[in-house]
Amino acid sequence: MSDPGLAEGRWLWRRLYVFAASAGLWWLLGRAIGRMASEDLPRVVEGLMGLIALMQVLYLVAPTAQQMIAMLANLRLRMATGGRA
Repeated sequence: MSDPGLAEGRWLWRRLYVFAASAGLWWLLGRAIGRMASEDLPRVVEGLMGLIALMQVLYLVAPTAQQMIAMLANLRLRMATGGRA
């Protein structure tokens, strides 16, 4: 079921992407704190923190493309057989 040639099927690439993106967003957050005017800071920081949280939640619970295709194929099979599959 898992094709070793597809990168999204390997958890290593997902982990590396989320780690690099999260580190970059935390770096942006740190720079934003130092550069923003104090009245704009809460809105920007909350937005970046929300983006980091969303990425980490999606990393933990989002299916890979292969899993989504398998779910859609299963759904199509169930619809074709009237729910008996």
